[in-house]
Amino acid sequence: MKTRRAVIRRTTKETRIAAKIALDGQGKAKVRTGIPFFDHMLTLFAKHAVVDLELVCQGDLEVDAHHTVEDCGIALGQAVARALGDKKGIRRYGAGFDPRNPFTGEAYVPMDECLARCVVDFSGRPYLVWRGLDSLSNKRVTAAEKTQDMSRAFRFGLAR
Repeated sequence: MKTRRAVIRRTTKETRIAAKIALDGQGKAKVRTGIPFFDHMLTLFAKHAVVDLELVCQGDLEVDAHHTVEDCGIALGQAVARALGDKKGIRRYGAGFDPRNPFTGEAYVPMDECLARCVVDFSGRPYLVWRGLDSLSNKRVTAAEKTQDMSRAFRFGLAR
């Protein structure tokens, strides 16, 4: 099977991104976006998807984290699409998570206070269904929350 890898460089007025992905990796990640909680989540994505990911972003964080999160998502999506190529070998439907092949369809992930469900469609259709955290999606982060822990300093609406 062809090695499924890609390198993406994305430059806008707000960000400069270099991303490398190896879909048939070991779950290793080197991520530096300037947003510690976002780095953590992307590192966990690589680990649980069993892909190798290198992603470096220099963004206009002095303005807001929006451009960094959005453009990293775009670059990551472009890298996965390029690495998949003709998409041969991907099963159309999945019913669970197999760490040897993360592209099997869907996964339920129990975490501390929640159960996350993720279904990935590699058809190329640009579509997102977002359920949950609506009340927190655009919540203003208070000064006290910024100092509690890094996850509280991340506005979850940015992920949407």
